[in-house]
Amino acid sequence: MSSDPGLTQTGDKPTLRSLAEATGYSVATISRALADDPRIAAKTRATVARAAEAAGYVPDRAARRLRTGRTQVVTLLLNTEHEFLGFTHEFLSGITEALRGTGYSVNVVPDHVGEDRLEPVRNILRNQLADGILFTRTEAFDPRVRLLLEADFPFVSHGRTEFTTPHPFVDFDNEAFARRAVERLVAKGRKRLSLILPEDRFTFTQHLRYGFLSAVREAGVDYEIVEGVTLDSSSSDIARATRESRLSDTPPDGYVCVGEVTALVTLSALSDSGAVLGRDADIFAKRASPIFDNIRPRIDTVYEDLRGTGHKMAEMLLRRMAGEPSEELTHLLQPDFEQLGHDKPCDDATQG
Repeated sequence: MSSDPGLTQTGDKPTLRSLAEATGYSVATISRALADDPRIAAKTRATVARAAEAAGYVPDRAARRLRTGRTQVVTLLLNTEHEFLGFTHEFLSGITEALRGTGYSVNVVPDHVGEDRLEPVRNILRNQLADGILFTRTEAFDPRVRLLLEADFPFVSHGRTEFTTPHPFVDFDNEAFARRAVERLVAKGRKRLSLILPEDRFTFTQHLRYGFLSAVREAGVDYEIVEGVTLDSSSSDIARATRESRLSDTPPDGYVCVGEVTALVTLSALSDSGAVLGRDADIFAKRASPIFDNIRPRIDTVYEDLRGTGHKMAEMLLRRMAGEPSEELTHLLQPDFEQLGHDKPCDDATQG
């Protein structure tokens, strides 16, 4: 027997025919059993499944595509530049967990927001490279959404749009996050709050801006939305802008950070300028990892579950590919607030 579990004694890759010879069932029965056809007895399906696993059988995707018209592939258009540490790992882990056991695999295609974001979608549609598409960094009037709606092609976006036509999406309530961040900082006695936003074209930028501005105006505190940089600017540019802001006559004493990277840069910039966290300024950040559990003094954070987001998006895409209506496939994740740090400014920077 070959040492490669995916090879038969003749050295060939296992096929439906070799499985039929090994089990005594017909090729048709093997094919239906592997497709989990309910017309095949459960005991037979279990026997065939064990034989396929032992032989290392992998379905021939090309043959299946000819037979069913499906590729058994989901494409993820992924922007790798994100405000969270470990975004790609967590997001992909959730997707693959949802697809496990479905016969679908995920193909990752880089999505560069500064380039033609339609070209990868056109390529998938033109060459029938996938049965469905997932994508991130959704724009208010995202051209990918428009094209996929016109083509009636299954997709789920990470983020909402401003289109009136319903489409599947999973989103995080960034308006609620921004409002709560302002409320928490104001409760600590902060009087001038600072925020760095993503680029204007992204939908979650509008949600963040509205939540932030509504909350600071209701609280009657001063604020700044930092100009000249965005959430996608380099760490050095964000640090420079933060240090320059602290040199003004009225430096911010509260910072709303939309991601872990911005929060870490802000912490460094505060230290570089001689400010003490908890005395001169406080931070409220959105996070997707436990990194801030190990940073002292503690800062207030709200958790965004990226693994759960990826899982939900893949689950909804499977439902859309099965024919479920788009208007039934929307999900807005609510922030899971955690109260960390001290309740008001303190003179002892070591207090936490």
